[in-house]
Amino acid sequence: MPARLWNSLLRPLLLGHRGLRLRGLPRLNSTAPRENSLAAFEYALSQGCDGFEFDVRHTRDGRNVVWHDPEFHGRKIAATDYAELIGRDRGCLSCLEEVLWRFGSRAYLDIELKVAGYEEVIAAALRQSPPQRGFVVSSFLPEALSRMYNIADQIPLGYICEERAMLARSTHLPIKVFLPRHDFVSPSLMEEVHQRGQQIMTWTVNSPRRMKQLATWGVDGLMSDDPELLVRTIGPSSVCE
Repeated sequence: MPARLWNSLLRPLLLGHRGLRLRGLPRLNSTAPRENSLAAFEYALSQGCDGFEFDVRHTRDGRNVVWHDPEFHGRKIAATDYAELIGRDRGCLSCLEEVLWRFGSRAYLDIELKVAGYEEVIAAALRQSPPQRGFVVSSFLPEALSRMYNIADQIPLGYICEERAMLARSTHLPIKVFLPRHDFVSPSLMEEVHQRGQQIMTWTVNSPRRMKQLATWGVDGLMSDDPELLVRTIGPSSVCE
């Protein structure tokens, strides 16, 4: 079995999904940070997570913005310049470069590519500010991963899987991390992935019972909408390799 992503024999890597995601978490009030924001990333680390997952899209003028949906406040990100999206509130939509600068020395980063075709600018940003505590560039899109590998084969890649029909595709991609939805994960799947020399991280796990089960099986990473619950259930942060 390959070495873990994280220097810990006791527990997996713990990541906040989009830093923090309020949907389905009624115990958190409206003052909690918005998902995919710098404040949400700070929140995940403050609760004891090792890092966080976040999404990257691209504006019309080529900025790498951190946002999950194709639209931001009703405007299509791909068809709008960055300055038009942020208006006067320059803190409302962050860029990948700012995340790398602020968190690259103190967090594990799962950088999810939501669209293909911008792999060169992502690779350039990572060369300019390489994360120091581990990272993976992940995507649902095989074409984005294959192109990233051809551009910079030293960048660790991860394939995200949300349908069972997609499971077999992971064996043909140049990845180091496989990221299936948590309800697909079983001891046999984990053994298969580890035998291929890959790591397995899973999402989005919001049940303490399921968190414990997956950790007991030896999963390499867990993502949750609720960083505080994740750390309280599994344990505090370890020291990165």
